[in-house]
Parts: sequence; structure tokens; C-alpha cells
Amino acid sequence: MNPRTFTPSHFQWSFSDGLATITLNRPERKNPLTFDSYAELRDTFRALVYAQDVKAIVMRGTGGNFCSGGDVHDIIGPLVEMEMTELLAFTRMTGDLVTAMRGCPQPIIAAVNGVCTGAGAIIAMASDIRIAAENAKTAFLFNRVGLAGCDMGACAMLPRIIGHGRASELLLYGRTMSADEGERWGFFNRVVPIDELDTEARQWAVTLVNGPCFANSMTKTQLNQEWSMSLETAIEAEAQAQAICMQTKDFRRAYEAFVAKRKPVFEGN
Repeated sequence: MNPRTFTPSHFQWSFSDGLATITLNRPERKNPLTFDSYAELRDTFRALVYAQDVKAIVMRGTGGNFCSGGDVHDIIGPLVEMEMTELLAFTRMTGDLVTAMRGCPQPIIAAVNGVCTGAGAIIAMASDIRIAAENAKTAFLFNRVGLAGCDMGACAMLPRIIGHGRASELLLYGRTMSADEGERWGFFNRVVPIDELDTEARQWAVTLVNGPCFANSMTKTQLNQEWSMSLETAIEAEAQAQAICMQTKDFRRAYEAFVAKRKPVFEGN
């Protein structure tokens, strides 16, 4: 992937100074996903593994909303007519989007406003940092359409973010979580006024872009991999990861800047 020339078909893409922005752009329907946009997002995050110029990613929506989930007409309607093999192919494909987001080495910041429901809530959940506008309304509403809450990794990830009891409440009742509640529960890192959302998310992302990007990608990798490790295995994995980071030029740059009493300038190598 060349982030400067990449032109997706189903969402907007911009790239400048190490920061990529993915904008879901179907505002008339509150930015729902289709079969094609699911697949293109998955493929984009897979390609970002090799896009070294991209240091951080912001995900956002247009029209005052983040994402309303799977499109009722383009996805839900066809699903009720499918056979089991087709349904399983679809659910595996949607789950693969989360796998791709978690496997993407660059930190992902979700800028959430307005409606953030269903698969939209999952995309926010799968991001590394979540910044919310005061009007954000988040709901894992699978239960309300007759489906299980165990969708796209929700039963694995959500309890780790907000705790088992709170995750159970959201997944079993399908109720809406307000922005303030999401911040208290640890789902959102920060809640800001609506007109400050994009600026706040960008500031968080720029800080990452200007930081030790290789080391940050290593942190994200270890956060993912250590879910299934014993403590002893995790400590050894972190020892190896840190030793690798100690060989980077950024580590030396930070030391030399400290000695010279100046702010380090990281270059991601």
C-alpha cells in the first residue's frame, strides 16, 4: 500500500505527515457498513502492516455519527435468506475485520460521535484509543435483533475493557451506553464537546506519530499476544520485545536528548 495514492471505494482516506484518517461516509444512513465496505476495511488494515509511512490511524464518521453497524437493507435483509455456509462465511469475514485491526501495528484512535451501534460499536471497541463526543450513544444491540452478543470478538474484548459484569449488561440487554458512562467504565479514554472531537482525536494521534513508533507498535503487539500467555511467558516475551527496542536508534536518540537536556525527536527506527 502507498498511503499517498491509496483510493478506497467504500470510505474516505486521507494521509499526511504520518497520520492516516479513515472516514465512514454514508451520512444519510448514519454511516452503515455493507458487505463490500467490511471487506475493504479488513483488506486495508491488513495492508497497513506493510505501510511504514503510516504511524497512527484515526477512524471517524461523517454527518454527526460514527457508524450505525450493518446496513439493514444491504446486509440484514440478505442475511435472513442465506444458508448456514453463507452465514458462517459472513460472520467469519466480519470477525476478520477485528483480527486485522488488532494485527495492524499502528495505533488506531476511534473518534466517536452520535450513533455508534452494532458493528460500529465493535469497530470502536477494536480500536486502541476511543475519544468520544458528548453526544456519543454506543450500543452492542445484537440482542435487540435476536442475535447473541458474541459478535466479532465482543465477548472476548469487551470484558477486558470494562469488566465482566458491565460487558454482560451491555451485551445481554443491548442498551445504549452514554458518553459519560462509557468514560466512567473505561470504554472511552476521553469525552469532549462535540465541536472539539476531531481536533482532540488528531492531537492524540499526532502525539503518537511524533513518538517512538516502532516501540509503540511493539507495545500494541504485546498487548494483543499476552492475552493468552501465562505470566511467566508474558514476562519473557516482554524481555525479548524490550531488548529489540533497545537496539533501535530511537532509544539512543532518547538517551542523547536526555543527556543534552532537550526533547527527543523520534524517527521510528
